[in-house]
Amino acid sequence: MHYWTNKRPRRSRCVVSGLRLFGLRLLGLLLVGFCSSPLILAESLRVATYNLNNYLLTDRYVDSVWRPSYPKPEAEKTVIREVIRQTLPDILAVQEIGGRPFLEELRADLLQEGVHYPHLLHMQGADDLRHIAVLSKRLPLEVVKHQDLEFNYQNRRQPVRRGMLELSFARSNGTVFKLFVVHLKSRWSDLKQDPQSRLYRTREAEACRNRILARTHHIGMLNFLIAGDFNDHPVSAPLRRFYRKGGLNIGALVPATDSRGEQWTHFYRKQVVYSLVDGFIASCALAPDVKAGHGHIAEVSSISFGSDHRLVYLDLVEPAPIR
Repeated sequence: MHYWTNKRPRRSRCVVSGLRLFGLRLLGLLLVGFCSSPLILAESLRVATYNLNNYLLTDRYVDSVWRPSYPKPEAEKTVIREVIRQTLPDILAVQEIGGRPFLEELRADLLQEGVHYPHLLHMQGADDLRHIAVLSKRLPLEVVKHQDLEFNYQNRRQPVRRGMLELSFARSNGTVFKLFVVHLKSRWSDLKQDPQSRLYRTREAEACRNRILARTHHIGMLNFLIAGDFNDHPVSAPLRRFYRKGGLNIGALVPATDSRGEQWTHFYRKQVVYSLVDGFIASCALAPDVKAGHGHIAEVSSISFGSDHRLVYLDLVEPAPIR
């Protein structure tokens, strides 16, 4: 597990957790008291998640021609930026981004089009090709890269392939909320014992869920969102792992629709299948702050898609600032 913050001397786990939580809350109060940024005083904070569909070098068909190790076509990148400009999230979590230079390219192109994200966080897990990242207008108080998540699978220890990214943000009243970004394994599988890799995803979800609880409930931090591409439907075993553990209610999927009332976030062109696999799980404590109790799915005005996924976003109502 790699921390964005500097390393500190080792202490007992409960002392470290308590100090870390106190420090985050204190820093949040200082930011509200001394920072004049209008973002901290905003009425709402827009958070989005977007699978960019191989924004990296990979083998692909371009104009019906097979191209080995080829970058994402410029036409698709343009559509992706169009979607981001339409929705203007304050915090944007992305999946299927390549190495850090690809994320920097996206940020630079957005800046040329008038959208500035001063804070860039990139994480590579066990998957060398597809990574997760965050572009943010608001400075995170803390960033943790969970690269050590493992689980038992087919009598072997296996990693959570994309890891999990954790960010903490101050709110207008000095409290803190956490954002966890995940991208669970795809449904592709070459194992007859686990068709569509559902067991693998379930074990990934369990490993992520357990770490999330250690970083939230176990230290009294109850305001958090889990965002990303879960690669499964809302009542699947992997998603249920994030809703509840034993008698503990963790959170619920935030309902989201587009302007037509449709809920799909992924289009599998080969089989002409539309499915809901992307979105947000809000903790029970934070759910009341989701504006109108639901999120939104962005629509593309262009003829071609920039991604086989659609951007999902929600607005968090900011609490009244401390006077």
